[in-house]
Amino acid sequence: MTFSIWLSLLMICMLGAMSPGPSLAVVAQHSLAGGRLHGVVTSWAHAAGVGIYALLTLLGLAVVLKQSPTLFQVMTYAGAAYLAYLGFNALRSKGGVAAKLAAGEPSSLLVAARDGAMISLLNPKLALFFLALFSQFVAIGTELSSRAIIVATPLLVDGLWYTLIAFVLSNPRVLDKLRMKAQLIDRLSGVVLILLAMRVVVQA
Repeated sequence: MTFSIWLSLLMICMLGAMSPGPSLAVVAQHSLAGGRLHGVVTSWAHAAGVGIYALLTLLGLAVVLKQSPTLFQVMTYAGAAYLAYLGFNALRSKGGVAAKLAAGEPSSLLVAARDGAMISLLNPKLALFFLALFSQFVAIGTELSSRAIIVATPLLVDGLWYTLIAFVLSNPRVLDKLRMKAQLIDRLSGVVLILLAMRVVVQA
């Protein structure tokens, strides 16, 4: 896997992690209600779930590519369509980031870990996202090292991003600033996702 290809993978993983959704709500809830440690535990439990999804998706796509190249191409186009769908939803959003930042009641670290893991493992949209993402890269990285990078990248990006969220939300005063920038974050994410979807279609 070349460095430029990995940068493309990294960019999509970052956009996937940064897009507002139930994962952000759970990490924010435990960070605000329980403190920094609760938020970090939630973040990496969520990342572990992401890693499991990533591994299972990669293995499944590799089998499809080997047995049915035509089906794999159909899945590639479907993945591009889903990336475009995410992009249009982000463009239409009215401050999704702010809407997800809600505080909750304090809980134990075990509950924080459970919530972080389950919000990723039980999220069907995450499976669709990885199908859309990995269908672009699984044919490129056939070596074991490349596949390890493909799985490790979303896991680490997810864990680091939500750890950053946990640290930031340790200071509730930053919430007002996040709310002010919420629509801008959504708009930028939407534009980049749509451009990536167009790139997939052109190169397919």
